[in-house]
Amino acid sequence: MMKTEVSSIRGTSERTAPSFTSPSLQSIARLALIAALLCAGLAACGGAGGATASDTATLADFPAAAAGNPPGASARASAAAAALGRGVNFGNMLEPPREGDWGLTVEQRFIDLLDGGSFDSVRLPVRWSNHASADAAAVIDPAFFARVDSVVDRLLDKGVHVLLDMHHYRQLDGDVLDANERSVDPAVVEVRFLAMWRQIAARYKNRSDRLILEVYNEPHGNLTDRWNDLMARAVGVIRRDNPQRLIVVGPTSWNSAADLPRLVLPNDANLILTVHNYEPFNFTHQGASWVTPALPVGQSCCTADQLSKMTWGLDVAKAYGTKVGYPVFVGEFGSFSAADSAARVRYSRAMRDLIEARGMSWHYWELASGFGVYDPSGAGAFRADLRDALYGR
Repeated sequence: MMKTEVSSIRGTSERTAPSFTSPSLQSIARLALIAALLCAGLAACGGAGGATASDTATLADFPAAAAGNPPGASARASAAAAALGRGVNFGNMLEPPREGDWGLTVEQRFIDLLDGGSFDSVRLPVRWSNHASADAAAVIDPAFFARVDSVVDRLLDKGVHVLLDMHHYRQLDGDVLDANERSVDPAVVEVRFLAMWRQIAARYKNRSDRLILEVYNEPHGNLTDRWNDLMARAVGVIRRDNPQRLIVVGPTSWNSAADLPRLVLPNDANLILTVHNYEPFNFTHQGASWVTPALPVGQSCCTADQLSKMTWGLDVAKAYGTKVGYPVFVGEFGSFSAADSAARVRYSRAMRDLIEARGMSWHYWELASGFGVYDPSGAGAFRADLRDALYGR
């Protein structure tokens, strides 16, 4: 699907030289024509198939937004953070290397679930990096862009806030690549991150204010010491075309509240902060095949010790948000389906109540896959006990 090459001499093969009477001038004209044709195909001439300003870009081409003296959140940012309410992640749909690789695609029936009033907002994870050219320009495949457009617009048509993020750019974090994920030259990994944001920001600049852009999901690994710089550059890129759009940023260590003090926030009032909370991890991820070493199944919830672990990160996030003057929401929490269903219900209701007691909005991970509140098999149906624990009014 990815468009990586464009013919650099298209439209030139029918060019003809002007007529001259002098044989010497005719020779010169022929040479000029040959040179023009060669120039169209050579990188040195800057043709479509060769180097351009964008595909030789460096970090210097993406200046960072001023940071270190954040003014606190605007009234609009605070109101939007509250309006996120009880949301859901459309997970395992657009953030695999290819849509469908992890068992789900974005279906209209999933979008229509918003008509029931359970969900106040949707977080839409997207893996842009595997749908962009491998060079520094990171040109996003037009067909994939159109696909994301369709999903975003149908979600916005439901009247909810939509958080559009960048998800699982594995090389940016230094992670092992997923199946069907293509590697790129390490020298262009960071520049591609910013080049993609330049395109995304331009693409959606005229969408509803209910579209919120989230800079990156769960920075960790290689990003631990690079995050403040790259995050500020990404905010700067987004602000070129979206001077007032709300932007979500979060800390390193997989959006851990413990890393909030490491953030150097941009001097921008239209920011919302996010953290993720999967404590107690040995309960929420028991039986998950991607966790090494595997966590044994049979863990229950929720003891006093487990509740303490669940609460700690929320208290840290709330205190940090109050200190810096920005709202914080929980962008992900949830429990994998290998856990006992009754324990999952207890966990979900406890986490919901703990988050909301601190005045924060949240997005459950996720709609219809391994953590899902909805069973997509057959005609599809909500897992009623889990839905009621999370979204019951």
